[in-house]
Amino acid sequence: MSCSYEDLLKEYEDELDITERPMRIDGLYADGCVWINSKMPESRKVSILAEEIGHHETSSGDILNLDNMDNARQEQRARKWAYKKLIPFEDVLRAVSAGCTRVWEFAEYLNVDEAFVKECFECYGLL
Repeated sequence: MSCSYEDLLKEYEDELDITERPMRIDGLYADGCVWINSKMPESRKVSILAEEIGHHETSSGDILNLDNMDNARQEQRARKWAYKKLIPFEDVLRAVSAGCTRVWEFAEYLNVDEAFVKECFECYGLL
């Protein structure tokens, strides 16, 4: 089954400094630190945390300027890492077997937000 927010926190507690705080953005990663907006629901927090950990695992340097093609590619790599971490294809199949047919049903079943499911399914070529 997919990772929960708590699972990700525990898995990376010795590797990253992860902090929740009220912010204008959803999340940010820099130099081994991850900041997550504390005002979001947990289904959104887990999606954002996975993407920020994906930056830790796959990115290098300052990639905030997404007009730069290399930065945009690094952003996509981090997102793909997050999709595979939170919604491995086997979990999609389990959700289908459990009767999920709509994006919101998958999101509820997998405990992530709908936008993340939609982006993941687009990446997997399912939408």
